[in-house]
Amino acid sequence: MTTESRARITLRRMEQFIAVAEELHFHRAAERLNMSQPPLTSAIQKLEEDLGVALIERGNRVVRLTPAGEKFVSEARKTLRQAEKTLVSTVDVAEGRTGLLRLGYVGSALYGRLPDIIREFRASHPKVRLELLEATTAAQIAALRDGTLDIGVLIPPLEKADDIEQINFDSDRLCIAIPKDHPFSNRSDLTLADLAGESFILWPMPEGKSFHLQFIRLCAKAGFVPMITQEAHGMHAVLSLVSVGGGVSVVPQSMSGFRGDRISYHPLSGAETEFDLVICYRHLSPSAHAFVLSAANKEQGLSHSL
Repeated sequence: MTTESRARITLRRMEQFIAVAEELHFHRAAERLNMSQPPLTSAIQKLEEDLGVALIERGNRVVRLTPAGEKFVSEARKTLRQAEKTLVSTVDVAEGRTGLLRLGYVGSALYGRLPDIIREFRASHPKVRLELLEATTAAQIAALRDGTLDIGVLIPPLEKADDIEQINFDSDRLCIAIPKDHPFSNRSDLTLADLAGESFILWPMPEGKSFHLQFIRLCAKAGFVPMITQEAHGMHAVLSLVSVGGGVSVVPQSMSGFRGDRISYHPLSGAETEFDLVICYRHLSPSAHAFVLSAANKEQGLSHSL
């Protein structure tokens, strides 16, 4: 059998032979395939010619398959199943139903809309492997650029980030976090100015510049320069230090349930205490695109650019 002959053995020809092999009757096989009998008979004869072997023992009707025919029908079934699997998996990848999605987020994002969206996406895309990574804004930007992250949920504004697409996602505001055993813990009218002499725990400025500057501006408006005595990477780390009496901090209000047994949270008023979270990406894979679409909400403008 030549290479040219093998090339003529199509999936359709395999399907035709399987029908004949299972029906052992050309007329019934033709009806099953929604075709007339003569073209089917010719197709099977041509298949045998191309293979150079007899697949069927014939009498007045199909008697039985030859050993070669038995082997061919077995392998043809496997080939058709694999072909179907290939087609389905290809379309699944193209439409974002399978694949890998690496999602980064700042700590406070897990206390807003993000958990519900992750849960819904996992339910609607069970074949997508979702990897989650809590990271600072700066770390996520670096990961988006080096291709180790597909989507980031972070806090704007971003500097020198023309290569990063941004879509509004959620909003939050700042609040004071102090240890439960602090003298000010039970004050209902606590303001940032009351903490002028306190030791603050904060995150490094390069890890979240906009958040850091917002905090500094709030302190300046309250009439003091904060005394930052310790830094921690990530909001959970900051709050963990507050919970053990390491100092006070200003954190996202959405996180006010974290270690509520050891931390007292006090809201800050004013528009200047508000901030947004955005979904960021450079290139959307099909699964990443599907995730962003699942998060889309017309009221928050997520779908306008997708």
